[in-house]
Amino acid sequence: MTPDLDAWDAWEPPLVAARLAGVGVPWCVAGGWAIDLFLGERTRPHDDLDLAVPAASFPAVAARFPDLEFHVAGDGQVEPVTPAALARHYQTWALDPAAGVWRFDVLREPSDGGVWVARRDARLRRPYGELICFDRDGIPYLSPEVNLFFKAALGREKDRADYERVEPLLTGAQRAWLDAALS
Repeated sequence: MTPDLDAWDAWEPPLVAARLAGVGVPWCVAGGWAIDLFLGERTRPHDDLDLAVPAASFPAVAARFPDLEFHVAGDGQVEPVTPAALARHYQTWALDPAAGVWRFDVLREPSDGGVWVARRDARLRRPYGELICFDRDGIPYLSPEVNLFFKAALGREKDRADYERVEPLLTGAQRAWLDAALS
């Protein structure tokens, strides 16, 4: 039985990073946890954990979690992973069937070889070497300007607070990229 959509007991980035060590495909922590990895400290509670991967790399990531079941999430529901479901929605939630809770969300992102392509605007592209940063423990996280680009569309209070914490720390190049992406 699939649990309620709100049944989250998310893992933290170090656990997922350990399980993905040496996976051989680009991946990174995204969302609120990525902000905290950039800042070097936990600044707020996190209800979930988002990972971003090139869509074609999802099978390699999922294979590292044989104890979990993956479900495609979208339109307020989850469904088993099928080619049709994967084509309809980009989010894939990891269910821990033993605990009956969701552990993390895999955002399957468009890519072109070694280049990330924004799903909202295919003109926005970044090589993975620029897109993925690393915290002091080597955990990969989404670059702050790209993370803020995604968060800007959500308009939630926690996303505005994340922006206020991060914006003063952006380099000129990061700020220019974010400004251009949002315009």
